[in-house]
Formats: sequence, structure tokens, C-alpha cells
Amino acid sequence: MLPALFISHGSPMLALQPGASGPALQRIAAALPKPRAIVVMSAHWESRDLLIGSAAQPKTWHDFGGFPAELYALQYPAAGSPELALQVQQLLAQADLPSRLDPQRPLDHGAWVPLSLMYPQADIPVLQISLPSHLGPFMQARIGQALASLREKDVLLIGSGSITHNLGELDWRAGPEVIAPWARDFRDWMVDKLISDDQAALYAYRQQAPSAVRSHPSDEHLLPLFFARGAGGEFRIEHSGFTLGALGMDIYSFA
Repeated sequence: MLPALFISHGSPMLALQPGASGPALQRIAAALPKPRAIVVMSAHWESRDLLIGSAAQPKTWHDFGGFPAELYALQYPAAGSPELALQVQQLLAQADLPSRLDPQRPLDHGAWVPLSLMYPQADIPVLQISLPSHLGPFMQARIGQALASLREKDVLLIGSGSITHNLGELDWRAGPEVIAPWARDFRDWMVDKLISDDQAALYAYRQQAPSAVRSHPSDEHLLPLFFARGAGGEFRIEHSGFTLGALGMDIYSFA
């Protein structure tokens, strides 16, 4: 059975400058059975209602600005899966989570950038589900739980965000050895609670974790972690590190 993954996807430049995360993503993909499809909850598709991307051929969305032309030239031409989108909708309905299909939604960089490193052939169907971020960690966990059975059907479930995400405090000259203490403290607290499976503390991270608001001025980049945790099982650190001083690049599996 496939695990659920939480991937810190970093900057869109990860696609061109994979650093330490690229080899980690490649190693993870190589160690897994090839999925028949991939479902991604990305921090970059916040929504009021729960939506499911149902395009047969979703476009590659360069949903960012100010980057090199080479990045905008990249495409990730994976097929979608309208059939799987319907199955996802049915599973959500069974869990009393109503949703709507969105046949126009392209793949944002929270989906295609890490997948371009994991599965560069783009030969696995991909669909995204939206992030109703205003409903908090518990709701994202419920969504993950509702879709957990897909793991038994060779569907890889991914929450794509970042273990820390404060763009205003990044050090653009910092090397990988530079880690802001406050960001490390928050990441270490989260890892400790994930290891101990302290769900109550995790759901209350914003009140209990050190430097929680500094690490996540808004919480959309952490919430996909709760989706992956809800969809999976035992926690494992697959990769750990920081870039630009304070941008956490951790990757976790829940098997």
C-alpha cells in the first residue's frame, strides 16, 4: 500500500535548482511502487468550498512572478483523471464532505514542481483537491481520512506545502547550513508531536508551538500536512532541511 506524503515544495525554482530536496524526492519515488494516479492537496489552491480538479488534461500553471524565463518554459503535461475525480467526490460524500468538480483547474506549482522531480516523465495521471483553509487542521485531516482507502488502490496522496513558511524573513544569501533558530524550534516541536502522535497538540499548534505565528503568518502551507497525516499511518521523516535560512524543506511519509 502506498503511503501518504507531506512535501515541503519550497520556491518554484526548486524545479530548476533542486538542491538537497531533488535527490530526496527522486529517492522516495524510486522506492515506491509506481502509482496509477496521484491526488495532491496544494497550499496554492485555497477555496471556500471543497473542489476537485476534474480536467482530462490539466494545464501547467505558472502561478508566480519575477522568475527566470526558463522556469516559465517548463511544462508538466500529466493527464488528469475525470473518472478518479468522480471516485474522490463519492468518497468525500460518504464522509459527509460535499464537494464540486472543477474541470478548468490547472496544476499549480505546489503540485507540478515536486512531481517534476519525482516523476519527470509526467506519465501518471494527476488531480488536485482544493484546500478549504478557513476550516483549519481538523477539516484537512477529515478530508485525508475520507480518501485514505485510495492508498490501497495504488493512488499516491500528497499534501504539498511547507513545514515553515514566512517569506518576509527569508535570507536570500543564506547557505543550507544557516537555520533561523525560531524556524528550527517550530519544526522540531512539530516533529516531536508527530512522533508522539499528539493530535490535540498538533491541532492546537498555533497556540502551543514555539514561534508558530512567526513560522506561519498564515497557515495554508502547513495545512496540507494534516491532510497527509489524516490519509496515512505511521509517521516517518524522509528528508529534513532548510533553505534561505528559514524555509523548511522537510518531507514526511505516513505509511
